[in-house]
Amino acid sequence: MTENKTKIVLDSDVVIHFMKGDCFTLLFNIFPEYQYLILDVVYEELAKNAQTRTFIDNIVVFMPDKLKKIQFQPTGKMMYEYAQLLRTLGRGESACMIYCYDNKDVLGSSNLKDIKEYCASHDITYLTTLDFLYYAYIRKKMTKKECDEFIQKVLSKGSKLPLVDISTYSCSVAI
Repeated sequence: MTENKTKIVLDSDVVIHFMKGDCFTLLFNIFPEYQYLILDVVYEELAKNAQTRTFIDNIVVFMPDKLKKIQFQPTGKMMYEYAQLLRTLGRGESACMIYCYDNKDVLGSSNLKDIKEYCASHDITYLTTLDFLYYAYIRKKMTKKECDEFIQKVLSKGSKLPLVDISTYSCSVAI
């Protein structure tokens, strides 16, 4: 039953990177043992791009065991925490961090400048795009060449990612 499983809550940057890298559906197979979630706040950000919206909608409809779109509805202390984060951060990052903190789930975000300190101080596990790529590589879902091509595609389409050799990348998260 997926309701009791730890979930991976995706922020928009990871979704965008995997879309630009032409590996969006692969994202959900890197950790098949987890349920992936996209909060309505993040969906609204992503849905501004029609192609991205269509991809997400199709995964939600045709692969509901892989990706669920849910409403972010903080209450009590979490509403206060969310309001505090919104003073300096965007809605998507803030919502994802609050959701993960409240539910003890894993955050999928590469926006380290915005998330790293909060996640560290609240014991939130997070995975960056490169962490997902690393696990795709070590779990043999992608070859080194495919990982290199992914990084190049994402960079060529205007997103920022560190240029790394995935075979020597050091992922600090064990999940």
